[in-house]
Amino acid sequence: MRIAGIVRESIVDGPGIRYVVFTQGCPHRCPGCHNPLTHDPAGGYEISPDELASDFLRESEANPLLSGLSISGGEPLIHARELLPLAEAARKAGLGLWVYTGYTIEEIASLGDACHRALLKMADALVDGRFEESLRTLEAGFAGSSNQRVIGREELRKYTM
Repeated sequence: MRIAGIVRESIVDGPGIRYVVFTQGCPHRCPGCHNPLTHDPAGGYEISPDELASDFLRESEANPLLSGLSISGGEPLIHARELLPLAEAARKAGLGLWVYTGYTIEEIASLGDACHRALLKMADALVDGRFEESLRTLEAGFAGSSNQRVIGREELRKYTM
């Protein structure tokens, strides 16, 4: 799979200290996106899902302050199948999982994709919706614009059952 990069200690991509994977490729291309270099599907670099999961597990063992994994982008859901081993590694390590996407949960549910459902079943939170530059705010917690939602585990279950 292609990723733009990894941040091993982030405090802005979910609660606590997070290991963050930025996937490569985004069909949304939101104006004002803070990760425009992730838009090109040919950008970034290749990494195998198993290599990514192993790196995460090594980091989680080495850093007792790590509280979770965040998957961002680009658009992570175009890589849902490849991200499943990484999500499973987070669960194995007993750490939380946040997923950021430009799709709304309603759009994801309407696609009926088994890999999307499997990934979201493991998630503690989903930050959904396209970034809207005119709605940009620093008051939306871990979202970038006020139209985006942080959807918790219980609400996610309604869409992934």
